[in-house]
Amino acid sequence: MSARGPARRPFVRSMEGWWRKNPYFIEYMVHEGTALFVAAYALILLISITCLARGEAAWNQWLAVLTNPLCIFVHVLLLVGFLYHTWTWFNIMPRTLPPIIMNGARVTAATITRTGLAAALIASLIIFIIAASLAS
Repeated sequence: MSARGPARRPFVRSMEGWWRKNPYFIEYMVHEGTALFVAAYALILLISITCLARGEAAWNQWLAVLTNPLCIFVHVLLLVGFLYHTWTWFNIMPRTLPPIIMNGARVTAATITRTGLAAALIASLIIFIIAASLAS
C-alpha cells in the first residue's frame, strides 16, 4: 500500500468475442476469413504453373488430380468463398473510398458496388473466353 491508498490496476477490456457483439464486425471478420479461400486458390494456381513448367507428364498427373471428385468439391467450396469475398469487397468499397464526385454530384454507394461487381464479372468472362479458346 502506498501513501496515496491502495494500488490501482489499469482497466483491461476483455478481447474475447469482441467481433461477435456487432453485426458490422461479424461481416468484417467473415470477409477477412474468406481471404483464406483466395489464398488457397492462389496456391492451387501456383502448383498448376509449377506442374506445367515440369513438363507434359507432370501436367497430366496434375490434371488427373484436378478431376478427382474431392478436388472438384474443394473447387466448388473455393468458388463460393471467392464469390462471397468478391461481393463483400465491393460492398465495403464505398465505405473505404474517399467521396467520388462526377458532374458535381457524389457517386452513390450502390453505383460504386455495382460498377465494381460488373468490372469483376466482365474480367472473369474475358478470362473464361480466352481460356476456352486456348483449350480448343
